Amino acid sequence: MHNTRTSLLLWLCAIYLTSMDKRGFSALSLSKRLGLSYWKAWTMLRKIRHAMKSHDSTYQLTGIVEINDSFFGSSTKGSSNRGRDTSKTAVIVEASTHGDAVGFAKMTVVDKVDSATIDHLVKVSVRGNRPAKTDGLPVYTIVSKSGHNHIQEIVKSKNAHKVLKWTHILISNAKSFIMGTFHRFGKKHLQAYLNEFCYRFNRRKWELQLFDRLVIASVNSQAIYIAELTQ
Repeated sequence: MHNTRTSLLLWLCAIYLTSMDKRGFSALSLSKRLGLSYWKAWTMLRKIRHAMKSHDSTYQLTGIVEINDSFFGSSTKGSSNRGRDTSKTAVIVEASTHGDAVGFAKMTVVDKVDSATIDHLVKVSVRGNRPAKTDGLPVYTIVSKSGHNHIQEIVKSKNAHKVLKWTHILISNAKSFIMGTFHRFGKKHLQAYLNEFCYRFNRRKWELQLFDRLVIASVNSQAIYIAELTQ
């Protein structure tokens, strides 16, 4: 809201609508609801999602941490690779698990799924040395080299949902969330949509406090400018 020309009332309305609708608000929907231009509504939503990201970045994962990768987007026409398709956008998914329950989740858009990327994300996202569970992809061996108790299991299609249960659920739900509201998986803004999805997921048990919490996150977030949002 730094140096904003938009009234505080409109900001609070936008934050309220964004926080209370589980499906999320697209810029088009928000512009119609509040009588704003599409560009103003888009900018407000991007700043709100930036606040979500900033607030979630202060938390780290605990328990047994599931780490998985997925690819968002449509396959290149004629591509025979239905899994790790290079035409799609790579995303690393991490989730704290505690027995049969899941806690906090993070989803990060990456340029490629390799050992250096995994190593960096684990160091940033995971608190201390935690057990980490992954599939059999060789790049994940870096997890044990980073000092974590690495639980690695080869995943086949028939048991994928059992080996990495929560990351598979998160991936499926995130894709449904984005397609249902925003109708796209473009790499440029995918991280912002994933930030919103994770922020909502991480506060699923505090529905009655979502508005208050998002106001606080927005106030505490560092200012971000249009030039940064459109990069």
